[in-house]
Amino acid sequence: MDFKLTPEQSDFETAVTRFAQNELAEGAVARAHSQEYPWDIAQKMAKQGLLGITMSEADGGVGGSLMDAVIAIQAVASVCPRSADVVQAGNFGAIRVLAEYGSPLQKEKYLAPLLAGEALIAVGMTEPDAGSAVTELKTSATAVPGGFRINGSKIFTTHGPHATVILAYVRFGPGTKGIGSVLIDTKAEGVRLGKRSAFMSDEEWVEIFFDNVFVPDELVVLGEGGFKKQIAGFNVERIGNTSRSVALGRYAYEEARQWALQRKQFGRLLCEFQGLQWKFADMRIKLDAAQLLLYRAASNADTGFPSPTETAIAKAYCNQIGFEVANDALQVMGGMGYSRESLVEYCVRRCRGWMIAGGSIEILKNRIAEGIFERSFSQRPS
Repeated sequence: MDFKLTPEQSDFETAVTRFAQNELAEGAVARAHSQEYPWDIAQKMAKQGLLGITMSEADGGVGGSLMDAVIAIQAVASVCPRSADVVQAGNFGAIRVLAEYGSPLQKEKYLAPLLAGEALIAVGMTEPDAGSAVTELKTSATAVPGGFRINGSKIFTTHGPHATVILAYVRFGPGTKGIGSVLIDTKAEGVRLGKRSAFMSDEEWVEIFFDNVFVPDELVVLGEGGFKKQIAGFNVERIGNTSRSVALGRYAYEEARQWALQRKQFGRLLCEFQGLQWKFADMRIKLDAAQLLLYRAASNADTGFPSPTETAIAKAYCNQIGFEVANDALQVMGGMGYSRESLVEYCVRRCRGWMIAGGSIEILKNRIAEGIFERSFSQRPS
């Protein structure tokens, strides 16, 4: 068993890191604090083949593995944490579901501009009354001649204010089996965006309203019975979330390490204080353990979808560790770590959000327990 990257993977990591250093380092702080989507970065990444890494060449992708996408997102994050979101949007989650289950017509219409960095897809899952219990969603798809009429709303949609198309989870019929998904252009008649609201991370979201929006039959991605396939694709979204948690924790760790090698107090470098030596040792242990769990989940998936249990274990642990390490790094750096002049405080805020987004740590532990006992545990009252 080898825990090292292959020579090809190492070369790829080096190439992506070099690209990030040359193209993304300048402006990284300002980019992190901007509410706007970095379209210019998306188009640069598209030219470098960093969008659609795991998608087939026939679909306009690179034909790589999930591990390749993980390597890319972490290499970018090591230089510009905010730009890692572009790698996420172009490789994980909704775009993977479209690439895996979309029809040729759907791919022709949407995938090409997405892979060129000229469009952005968001997944519309969460609703006012359906968060962790996503199967309680109410957004309805009512059959009409030639397609469906969509009515309902979505909240907390990542990239919601900027998306050009939404992969919306909708209800075709009752129960879990009645759930599927459709593609909705954000400029379609009947689509309305609410006021912008800010998260703790400075990211913004809007409530998205669907008022009798017509969706033709050819834009149904998964009809009734498609929920399990959608969730399988969502596990890829979780891998991207997990990758960024570890990467931003490591970014903050490296910033604090450099600080401890330069900053003096009481006539001594910070790295010479045993209390901080032990803190850094703990941070390194946590990061290494988290990275291995992430690699296991990604490498075992190869080019398919990752194991739900391995993904849940990796995300639950990496989310926690990313936040803990970034928070410890901030403490080491004191006022500078807390200042917006560095990106350490940004890493703390982003990592905290991923402990909720994409499946909270508590929900993931429920999923892990089901794997342990090989049975389902309903959270609903009997």
